Amino acid sequence: MSTTAEKLADLRQKLDVAREPAGEAGVAKRARKGIPSARDRINMLLDPGSFVEIGALVRNPGDKKALYGDGVVTGHGLVDGRPVAVFSHDQTVYGGSVGEMFGRKVAGIMEFAAKVGCPVVGINDSGGARVQEAVTSLAWYAELGRRQEPLSGLVPQISMILGSCAGGAVYAPINTDVVVATEAAYMFVTGPKVIREVTGEDVSLEELGGAHSQAQYGNIHHVAKDEAAAFQWVREYLSYLPSSCQELAPIVNPGLEPEITETDLELNSIVPDADNAGYDMHEILLRIFDDGDFHEFGESAGKNMICGFARVDGRSVGVVANQPMVYAGALDARASDKAAHFIRLCDAFEIPLVFVVDTPGFLPGVEQEKIGVIKRGGRFLFAFVEATVPKVTVVIRKSYGGGYAVMGSKQLGADVNLAWPTARIAVMGAESAVSLIGAKTIDAAPEEQRAAIRQQMIDFYNATVATPWVAAERGYIDAVIEPATTRLEIRRALHLLRDKTVARNPRKHHLLPL
Repeated sequence: MSTTAEKLADLRQKLDVAREPAGEAGVAKRARKGIPSARDRINMLLDPGSFVEIGALVRNPGDKKALYGDGVVTGHGLVDGRPVAVFSHDQTVYGGSVGEMFGRKVAGIMEFAAKVGCPVVGINDSGGARVQEAVTSLAWYAELGRRQEPLSGLVPQISMILGSCAGGAVYAPINTDVVVATEAAYMFVTGPKVIREVTGEDVSLEELGGAHSQAQYGNIHHVAKDEAAAFQWVREYLSYLPSSCQELAPIVNPGLEPEITETDLELNSIVPDADNAGYDMHEILLRIFDDGDFHEFGESAGKNMICGFARVDGRSVGVVANQPMVYAGALDARASDKAAHFIRLCDAFEIPLVFVVDTPGFLPGVEQEKIGVIKRGGRFLFAFVEATVPKVTVVIRKSYGGGYAVMGSKQLGADVNLAWPTARIAVMGAESAVSLIGAKTIDAAPEEQRAAIRQQMIDFYNATVATPWVAAERGYIDAVIEPATTRLEIRRALHLLRDKTVARNPRKHHLLPL
């Protein structure tokens, strides 16, 4: 019979081996790749000393040579003092590939998150399915996919891509709320070598699955310079979200700057007098929310649309804004996807939405039609109508055509609609409208007078039709406000809407245009 001291020594020895299951070979592998350990990565995310590991001694019971951990480290800890569940792939153990015990560990931490009501952060650096375990590996990939669905919209789910991930190792992350990657990361369904063998296409690793490429395709929502920056972005992201859909996001520094400030007054001269002159929408966003904080989401895809988190009187809001510096702020298929996803994310976690509008409408073109701008624009519209959170719209300048509708119009369900005096609200811009409705008049005039007549008609349209006054007279705009008052007007509107409730339709689900 062994003594208690011997049993304790045996425990310490097993835990010591479990901390570095692949031994010196694993340490050397990480050194060659220049990557931290799975546990070091978890500690970069969590508050210092808060990590509690679960399943350190798990291994395949049918294999005497099986390594502890089975390729993944799981547990829970704190981010800014709030609980978070986490799993981190261990590249040194079976390449971080999925096996049965790996699957059981990740499934267990998902169950923990559902019971506790806390976010799940997955740190992905995986070789995909474990070939040695054949269909068992595939079965656990499918099982984990099934377990993701009940968590979706229940608790925040964040995926980090910190290595080269393929197959199931990208299908799982893409079904979470947000995907964050480092510049050195890759993700793809199949690698360049397999593509070359199967289809004959020759494509570089970077073009196929590089982080910047995948961000442009809309599959990654943020690309960080390095791992430290990626973890910092995730910590900040979590600060804007509640722990679950049954809670509200943290309130940070409410009551700041209750009067108009010098920065507010700068808004009165920020929009150029010329209709076709661009300006950076970020300059407005930095002035109309608390502390100038803005946590951008999906900045690499659809740059004509800006999405991100800010705070109004200390409370989180989701911001959807047009960027006049790109395509003059016109909407397209990619921007529609980005906005639709972001709106649904905010609505799931009861984060109010603020729309800041300057768009000439949807971008015309054959290519846009080919890639389904109708359907993808429709998803954007559907997402906005479906959202039951408080919705506030501020029209800065252009609000034309379909862009008027989907960018927070009262007819689609916005609660409070504000406009600056610089707003232009109409079916289309003056140049297009005059070409359409004034063509006969212009053609009938002497040739030397046509340019002047056309300009007169454009000026008349801008002065009498494309103004905020027509919309205000019909109640489509609740107030035309001085730009300097915008920050405080948004604050008043959201305070008024704080107790908004919407009765749910008893149907099973709607049919989003897919």
